[in-house]
Amino acid sequence: MSELLQVNQLDAGFGAIQIIHGLSFTLGKGERLALVGRNGVGKTTLLKTIMGLADVRAGRVTLDGQNVSAWTPRQRALAGIGYVPQTRDIFASLTVEENLVAGLKGRPRKSIDEAYELFPRLAERRHNGGQQLSGGEQQMLSVARTLLGKPRLLLLDEPLEGLAPIICQELMAAFERLARDTGVAVILVEQKIDDALRFSPRVVVLERGEIVHEGKSAELRERTDLLERYVGVAGAH
Repeated sequence: MSELLQVNQLDAGFGAIQIIHGLSFTLGKGERLALVGRNGVGKTTLLKTIMGLADVRAGRVTLDGQNVSAWTPRQRALAGIGYVPQTRDIFASLTVEENLVAGLKGRPRKSIDEAYELFPRLAERRHNGGQQLSGGEQQMLSVARTLLGKPRLLLLDEPLEGLAPIICQELMAAFERLARDTGVAVILVEQKIDDALRFSPRVVVLERGEIVHEGKSAELRERTDLLERYVGVAGAH
């Protein structure tokens, strides 16, 4: 598997506050990686650093062999990085369809049918305003809009947070289908540890901005000691 992303000896944070310390890992093309740990250990900051939304103090971020550490978020998006933030960030005053058009990045308008195929709920609500959608529908819209830009790397920051179980199942099924059918590489930050480890064959555990464990998800599921210490759960099922 050829490497798509390299994070090398990365120190990063916001202003005077350093959150990521000497962090290194790689991600292959089409690979899925779960990024787990307790709240406040640097998971979101790491995603934001990869996207260009946090300050790099040392080290570098390389995408497909190019050092993108000094690139703007827009340059990284055009190079193939898609980011779905925890806050979803849809345009509440626009309709579902208008939100999707905003994510096309110059592709033909008919390309939004890809979003409707992935999330049929959005097709049913294409003329509804963003503020009229449920939390789950807003998350679907945020994901779909990002995917219309045809990213090679998709960064998902707690996409299941606050959603009903049936919506979580629907979203995870869509992520599975997406990864399988398009070959997009995915880094998933998710507090629902069972879903994260099922989706991603490989896992990285963070603690205080550093990697404290890296390996196969199936093996971590059996390490209740590590799950209790670093994630705060008794075990995955």
